[in-house]
Amino acid sequence: MNRIKTLLAASALVALPGLAAAQNFPEELIKRGEYTATASDCVACHTAHGGKPMAGGLVMASPVGDIVATNITPSKQFGIGHYTEQQFADALRKGVRADGANLYPAMPYTAYAKLSDDDVHALYAYFMQGVAPVDEPVAETSLPFPMNIRLSMKAWNLLFHDDQPLAADAEHSAAWNRGRYLVEGPAHCGTCHTPRGLLMQEQNDRFLAGAQVGPWYAPNITPHRNSGIGSWTADELVQYLKTGHLEGKAQAAGSMAEAISHSFQHLRDDDLQAIAEYVMSVPAVASADGFSGEQSRFNQGQAGNQLSEFRGVESAEDAKGARIYSGSCASCHGYNGQGTTDAYYPSLFSNSALTGVNTSNLLATILYGVDRKTAQGHVFMPPFGDQPNALDRLSNDEIAALANYLVRQYGDGKQTVSADDVQTIRQGGPASNLLLLARLGMLAGVLVALGLIIWLLARKRRAARQRSA
Repeated sequence: MNRIKTLLAASALVALPGLAAAQNFPEELIKRGEYTATASDCVACHTAHGGKPMAGGLVMASPVGDIVATNITPSKQFGIGHYTEQQFADALRKGVRADGANLYPAMPYTAYAKLSDDDVHALYAYFMQGVAPVDEPVAETSLPFPMNIRLSMKAWNLLFHDDQPLAADAEHSAAWNRGRYLVEGPAHCGTCHTPRGLLMQEQNDRFLAGAQVGPWYAPNITPHRNSGIGSWTADELVQYLKTGHLEGKAQAAGSMAEAISHSFQHLRDDDLQAIAEYVMSVPAVASADGFSGEQSRFNQGQAGNQLSEFRGVESAEDAKGARIYSGSCASCHGYNGQGTTDAYYPSLFSNSALTGVNTSNLLATILYGVDRKTAQGHVFMPPFGDQPNALDRLSNDEIAALANYLVRQYGDGKQTVSADDVQTIRQGGPASNLLLLARLGMLAGVLVALGLIIWLLARKRRAARQRSA
């Protein structure tokens, strides 16, 4: 009898190949999946601050509301342990969960769709056997109406999503193709650095030209000489990806600091070089943030030397900003804004956060601080916003006064910050008009439907009168 039950169970597994079944994947495959997951930076979004790896719970601000990252450990009750490999691939590439519900594109499935079959298989092996299951639930994402209707994502996908893997370009080198694969696929660089359209779709004709991501601005990383990174060498880009620091040019903060800490610094040198080769080859596009100038955005503002002329205090707000700087900033950045000799605390002279017209990164740095961990050490600037570990909790007026003082004293003087600007960044960044447009669109649809029903009823009544006459 037991033999018969065993045969029946085995037959059921053969007859129903879609069922998830326990598998023993080879260690080499799991390691490949772990590397691909690292390149994809899965842990950054799916791990709450202080939480267990991949267990979800991180609340991410989006232009249409807060999105809660899900548990993607192999927990069968709360995670993805019950997913078949095909269901896993569909979630990754098509943005469709095992229960058929659509994911929001905060999960960058539009980029992960470009993953190869081999990498998807390796990722499945890693998540099923290389990640510790966490049997803990997380809160459900609850967006305002009508964004909470996940079915609407089907229409969005039909309009904007290409779920086909990336094909190699025979006209370019293997390294270039590898770089393109990493940038457009696992590393999903365009998800943050490409401007979005009215319906939150990526504007691929402005690929990597810069975009607002919550409170931060992901800058132009095309090889445009002035508004992009055209003044960088490929080696400098590799150095930045490994360390998050390029003296006199850039310091990674916000989500980029997370990407450096969790992802890029762990990639092989040949992959980083391939990324640099590809990024430096994309079309150069002028910034979408309104930056303009005859020089690189990394060479703007006051000259960086201790003999630079102090511009002086010209107003009551300037005096207020100077006092805040002296009390909260000077101990690290220096009384003269020069920073430290090892550049651990960067100079405020020729600092790209203090130039141009977009103030997001300046304000976000003050409000949220900097937290970046690499092989070179832990770079930390305390936040001055509402966080529990804030050094001093500055008001919107105080931060505006400080920001305006910094721009005028060390930057190019083009930025002007108001308390309302600070509040926008404090609450997670600019809101989108998409929610309002969606509601107006639904209202228009209802009105059109009602009008059609009324017209049909009126037509039916006229026809009835004509027959009776």
